[in-house]
Amino acid sequence: MTATTTPVPQRRLPRFGFHTHNEILNGRLAMLGFMALLGVEWFLGHGLLVTP
Repeated sequence: MTATTTPVPQRRLPRFGFHTHNEILNGRLAMLGFMALLGVEWFLGHGLLVTP
């Protein structure tokens, strides 16, 4: 009798939904956007919704 090897299915990460990788990426992008907004407001000297 010979030993046959059966392929083991590999688990893939989900592309959508609440997954740890997605949540970390969304949090980092939100922090980057917030810092960019603060930089724009500092450069302009007023908020984006306020007319100069």
